[in-house]
Amino acid sequence: MRGFFSEFREMNYNVKLVFLFTFFQSFGRGIWMFSVLSAYIFFLADESYKLLGLTSAATGLAMTIIIFPSGYFADKYRRDSVLKIATIVGIIALSFAAFADTILKIFVALIFWGLFQGLNRPSLEAIFADSVVTGNRSRIYSLKHSVQQFSMASGPFVNVALFFYFGDDWKLSILKSVLLTGVIISFISVFILLLFKDERSIGEASESLKQPKISDDVAFDTNQSNRIIPYFLIGSNLLIGFGAGMTIRFFPIFFLEIYNLKPISVNLIMGLTAIATGIASLGAQKLSLQKGRAKMIFMVQITATACLFGLAFYPPLLILIILFIARGALMNAAQPLSRSILMDTVPKHHRGKVNAIEGIAWGLFWNVSAVLGGYLIDFYDYRITFLITATVYVFGSSLILFIIPLVSKEVNSVEIDSKPMELITQSSTIGGRGK
Repeated sequence: MRGFFSEFREMNYNVKLVFLFTFFQSFGRGIWMFSVLSAYIFFLADESYKLLGLTSAATGLAMTIIIFPSGYFADKYRRDSVLKIATIVGIIALSFAAFADTILKIFVALIFWGLFQGLNRPSLEAIFADSVVTGNRSRIYSLKHSVQQFSMASGPFVNVALFFYFGDDWKLSILKSVLLTGVIISFISVFILLLFKDERSIGEASESLKQPKISDDVAFDTNQSNRIIPYFLIGSNLLIGFGAGMTIRFFPIFFLEIYNLKPISVNLIMGLTAIATGIASLGAQKLSLQKGRAKMIFMVQITATACLFGLAFYPPLLILIILFIARGALMNAAQPLSRSILMDTVPKHHRGKVNAIEGIAWGLFWNVSAVLGGYLIDFYDYRITFLITATVYVFGSSLILFIIPLVSKEVNSVEIDSKPMELITQSSTIGGRGK
């Protein structure tokens, strides 16, 4: 922990803000956005799987409408200006969420939340990439992902205390009290977006790799490989996101209906999963320095897929918990590695647009596929839905095999641990994006 805070003090100005935003955003969402929101909508909608899925679709469609214009303006004009607009939309979304006591208000809140995500994601990810030295990204991205997971894990553990205080029951009044606590914390993250400055990026040091070394002595045109890699990565993420959307939103209801678990038990499982994800992300990053990032992504994703196949057979509770935690931790451990490769191979002036395209994986595809998940569970059962999701995961993970020979090991990966952190994330106004 002391080592992290030492690194944090030496980080670039914008990188520090990204970490702060990630902490408060994830902490707040960990309280209200997952098991609590799913259960709240489910019971508010008279236990309708279809309406629960449709609320996710509303978020995804709203995000899709705005994310491409947002990415375009982030690249053409200023990233920090787009983040200021996102702040206003975020305030509206959270205000509706705080007072949502009907399905209609829930839909309005989630539509604005989708707009908020679509506005902030391309600019935030782009300004983050602009502030980290190319070739050494996986360490910073894995740290950010771990902060996200550990703070998100804190949310469910706070929920345990809240449900202990309000009552360990799935009553709407109790769920609303817990939800409101998380929304209040999320407001802090929204206001942090006002503090970002394009001028504090680091210029040419954060540009895309111009001459990456191709692994295993594969004779391949480096410029062509740089163009190909993002297509396979984004395609894989789209498929993984589509599969995830069919199941993730419904896991709390699955625990409730199939295993008769109470809110405290469900939140303990969610919290442990987030902690395991943070640990797995750091472990995967360390191993990727020897095995390669693309190979590591494939290994963790295919193992997570096997765990999901296991969940489809409704195992005993203890085995279920182990498989569920392993599935979530390993699948999400691939995200920082995937993003570090993507940002290493995409030129700076295209990062806003590429982040917008990749955001579709967790915007349109993730949320809209939740509608399909709701219909599948309603018409068949959880088992069929899990099996279909796992099959989609297999196809999505298989795309990574095509880029394993093309993705180089990170620049100076052997010496990265001995480098001063300021060389990785140092602040400079030279070559920044200020206009």
